[in-house]
This record gives sequence, structure tokens and C-alpha cells, in this order.
Amino acid sequence: MSRLDSMLRRLTAQRDGLSWAAQQIADTPGDVLDMGLGNGRTYDHLREILPDRRIWVMDRVLQCHPSCIPPAEDFLQGEAEPMLSELVKRGARIALAHYDFGSGIKADDVKESARLSPMIAAAMQPGALIISGQPLVGFQQIAGPETIAPDRYLFYRA
Repeated sequence: MSRLDSMLRRLTAQRDGLSWAAQQIADTPGDVLDMGLGNGRTYDHLREILPDRRIWVMDRVLQCHPSCIPPAEDFLQGEAEPMLSELVKRGARIALAHYDFGSGIKADDVKESARLSPMIAAAMQPGALIISGQPLVGFQQIAGPETIAPDRYLFYRA
């Protein structure tokens, strides 16, 4: 598979997975967390499919498209560990999280996602959903939409 085809497959899985998750949490109270703002595409999609939810966003730097800048009070800038601690300190209870941190080096990304998993868990309310491109630990892995290959995107319940 070409890198372009792989990217298209990943983006389609991400969009479809988030849309599926938004339906799954329709009756679950809580906020949304987007870990890894990047260009802002995922954040923009979350705003569209979950317009009545507070969406927390975190990233090392704010370098997204100007139309995707989150409100200052919802953006946590810095390294993941202190930002996750800050989220918990602010009393956020997350119903849906999207994990999109990564360097593109699989071994490093898997190691980081495992290290951050307990901190992510501290912010999640029981039964919350986590959608991730990387494996997480300490969560119950569940099946996502049938249209998404099991190895392409991962779905977890807190």
C-alpha cells in the first residue's frame, strides 16, 4: 500500500470512528478531549459533530489553521503529562477522547501512548470512549465500526 493510500485509509477511519463514537456517547454527559491539535482538522470535525460539547484540546504548540483555533480557555499548550494533570485539576470529566500524539516512529509512539495511558485514564469518566491511532494500556478494547479495519484505528472504553 502506498503512503498516500495509507494516509487516506487512516483519515477515513479517523472520521468514521469519531462520528461513530459521537453517536455512542449521545446520552453520556461529559466533555471531549482532542490530544494532538496539529492542523486542526480533527478538532474542526469534532466541533461539527458535537456542537454542544466542550472540546478540550492539547498540543505542544498552537500551529493549526486559523479557522481551527480553539478558545483559549479550552486549549492546553505544553507537554502531555502536565497538560493531562491540568485537565484533571480543572475538573474536566471526559466522555470521549481522541488520542493523536505521535512522531511517526512507531516504537517511540507505542512507548509514549503506554506511558500516558494512566494519565489519560485519570481524566476519563467511567464508560467513556477513547479513539486512538496508537495502542493504549489499562482500557477495555472494544470493536468500533465494521467499516474500519481492526488494525487501522483502536477503540477503547474507560
